[in-house]
Amino acid sequence: MGQKLVGILLNAAMHGGVPRLQTGQESLSNYEEAAAAYGLTPCFLKLSDIDTQSGFSRAYIKGSQGYRRHVVPTPEVIHNRAIYDQGSSGVQRLLLQGIQVYNTCNRYGKDHIQGLLEQNQELSGHLPVTSAGVSGLKEMMESYPDLILKPCRGSVGNGVMRLTRSSARRWNWSYSPSGSRRWFTVPVYQDALPGTLRGRLNSVPYLVQERIPLAEISGRPFDLRVTVQRGWGGEWQVTGMFAKLAAPGGFVSNIARGGEALSPSFALEKAFPGEAAARIRMSVLSLSLAIARELEQSLPGLADIGLDIGITNQGHIYFIECNGRDQRYGFKKAGLSALWKDSYRRPMGYARYLFEEAARHNSY
Repeated sequence: MGQKLVGILLNAAMHGGVPRLQTGQESLSNYEEAAAAYGLTPCFLKLSDIDTQSGFSRAYIKGSQGYRRHVVPTPEVIHNRAIYDQGSSGVQRLLLQGIQVYNTCNRYGKDHIQGLLEQNQELSGHLPVTSAGVSGLKEMMESYPDLILKPCRGSVGNGVMRLTRSSARRWNWSYSPSGSRRWFTVPVYQDALPGTLRGRLNSVPYLVQERIPLAEISGRPFDLRVTVQRGWGGEWQVTGMFAKLAAPGGFVSNIARGGEALSPSFALEKAFPGEAAARIRMSVLSLSLAIARELEQSLPGLADIGLDIGITNQGHIYFIECNGRDQRYGFKKAGLSALWKDSYRRPMGYARYLFEEAARHNSY
């Protein structure tokens, strides 16, 4: 395979850390190894360094002296790992130049994803009952004793709250101040919700969902993060999964909020008998692929997602959330180093596929 440049698009803060090898949870060495396996050389870009008029960009490329910036022809294929909403003008300029950007957008509202999946009758049975805002909350409080409230644009569990009925009109409200891992629980009354709670729901769009009674390990609920990616050949595949176990006393499993990453086999076999654990695992794989294929019909450029999948004690499987920029480090924290590397290798395989498809098209 001929050596080609593949772009890795980062946000400005992470891009600035490339020469110091300080890129947070993104592994530069994994990108180098994965790209090399497909005859590619990764170059690390930020949007402001891409000049669509000249066709050249400034990018970090690894050499004998480490990462240095070079002026290079803008790569024909770019893997987006920066956070951009749908319709980003900068990304659109790249697409109009004929540059293939995959994971074009990687921040989708939870309400948007929920709405897309609700249109598929087979998938709708795997979705929790959902409403929105203060009016939706009041309706849901009449029907369900345990509710999860989460911001449509929130990430890593920030802003998530829980309401649990304690008596006919009295509830316990659990929340965490912004930036804190501590949880506070206070009593509230259904007919007189506190201004702070209503203020949160009015300040940003919120989803209100029935809380899925997740399977537990030693009283701690867990769910599964399933990484679904396109690779060489272009087809969706499940790269792997790991379990996310909530912190003691907590109800969110996000690793950034104190959750713990575990092997999925360990978690499932702790919670379910052997045959049931195997059946659930296969069902989770099948559901995850079906979700990816459904979403790709409405979300152009989708190629790399992380799905949170919950399982009840009875073994019913629910879709919880879609992450457009999957945080792959959970594999490493769960001791699944080979899968961690695979989660970088597969997107680089997809980049090679896009190069080959373009060459095939241009040869006609």
